[in-house]
Amino acid sequence: MDMSAAITWNKVDQYVTEKLIPHDTVLEQVLEANHNASLPPYDVSPTQGKFLNLLVQMKGAKRILEIGTLGGYSTIWMARALPADGHIVTLELDPRHAQVALANLKLAKVADKVELRVGDALEQLAQMEAEGVEPFDFIFIDADKPNNPHYLKWALQFSHAGTVILGDNVIREGEIINGRTEDPRVKGVQSFYELLAEESRITATAIQTVGSKGYDGFVIGIVY
Repeated sequence: MDMSAAITWNKVDQYVTEKLIPHDTVLEQVLEANHNASLPPYDVSPTQGKFLNLLVQMKGAKRILEIGTLGGYSTIWMARALPADGHIVTLELDPRHAQVALANLKLAKVADKVELRVGDALEQLAQMEAEGVEPFDFIFIDADKPNNPHYLKWALQFSHAGTVILGDNVIREGEIINGRTEDPRVKGVQSFYELLAEESRITATAIQTVGSKGYDGFVIGIVY
């Protein structure tokens, strides 16, 4: 990566954040709590969090499924966009991460809108199906990339016509075009694209991004 470009990306992200995203002590405390708990630094950036928030508002979503909670930073951004009767189901594999996330959700005063389910996401999704959980309006996929194709299949299972599905980290610094990659994360994302291309129930596109999170991007689609 060109370090001068990366420095510029960071500076631009900081500029946009200062201009368009009001100072928020709670969100800063959440990121600090995640850091102090030694959670991996995979949280979305403030600009990306605000983007999620705006997408939820534009969709008018009342029910959200998030696959991959980590410390709950993105969860909070989305929960804040929900109406009073809105609800998020968020799935987290690691019990320690989930404990940090629950404390953060309480700090942000959105815990009443969030159902945090702990355990393997694929097992949780199967359990949700058995429970007859209703479809969601907005689904955010941001967990382990090798399972992205499986998460997409479940996302479609829990969708209705008009559901928005957003997948994060789908450019991988351009590695998605590497046909010889042995990286299971990249291969998972490549399979994710292949499934999107084949699946008639969803229309989607991908956007490349740069910023404080490096060179990556997201996929966004709408279910028919």
